[in-house]
Amino acid sequence: MENTYRWALVTAIAPVARGTNYFVTHEYLPAGYPLYGAVFRALPAGLLLLAIARRLPQGVWWWRSLLLGVCNMGAFFALIYLAAQLLPVSVAATIMSAAPMTMALFAWALLSERPAAAVLVGTVAGFAGVCLLLGGGATSVNLGGVAASVAALTMSSCGYVLAKKWGRADGPLATTSWQLIAGGLVLIPFALVFEGRPPTLDLPAVAGFAYVGLVATALAFTAWFTGLRHLDAATVGLIGLLNPVTGVLLGLLFSAESLTPRQVLGLALVLAGIAVGQIRIRPRRAAAGLPSCTRP
Repeated sequence: MENTYRWALVTAIAPVARGTNYFVTHEYLPAGYPLYGAVFRALPAGLLLLAIARRLPQGVWWWRSLLLGVCNMGAFFALIYLAAQLLPVSVAATIMSAAPMTMALFAWALLSERPAAAVLVGTVAGFAGVCLLLGGGATSVNLGGVAASVAALTMSSCGYVLAKKWGRADGPLATTSWQLIAGGLVLIPFALVFEGRPPTLDLPAVAGFAYVGLVATALAFTAWFTGLRHLDAATVGLIGLLNPVTGVLLGLLFSAESLTPRQVLGLALVLAGIAVGQIRIRPRRAAAGLPSCTRP
């Protein structure tokens, strides 16, 4: 039980760090360059982690890294970058808050991980909380931005579950670096064709990309994939609801506003949902002191 809570805390680093990404992207990074934005985010972070891990892919991990790099990093970053430019933060974060359910469905299909009742209850409560926390602030919605968010949600949920399925042979530091590098490299030719020359970056943009690459990418994804190694995919997805919570609190910090009663209720529901999802009921056999079967 203590180990479960420990890995949950490690996993929580990821959504908290990534929760700042929408704000930084919207405020400091150049608009109209989602592909270059994804390249600048993925490649430096991947090369840094590779320098630390000092391990190259072997065998099947070459094509696995390419596939996961596209789903989890390359296409995902570009779509999120585009969504951050086209949608209000509240709308984009609300759509992405469906990740616990989509990850649970992919885990059920690909890993035979049937989500526990506590996780399902926590997922419903968390999603309702996000709707209360973020809903009602947008006057219009860009359908292209919605499509980008939904595509990012689907691809990343599938990619995360595949990473959990395949990621036992190598440490999360190495596999994360391979995915980041592969995702960044795949995007370069598309960026050249569709966006032309790279954007000129001023000092705030350079600082923004440095933060996004080091904190919201290298640190966040290493923590995320570490959590996927030790926790059920649905549980990890539920912890990911800390992402919109972080975004809202960050917005309040910089806008000097206060939470409305509706937002306070939403925040309480999200945190309660995450807490409920961590509940683990001991099997009767183990509770009675009888030997139980364990996974190899």
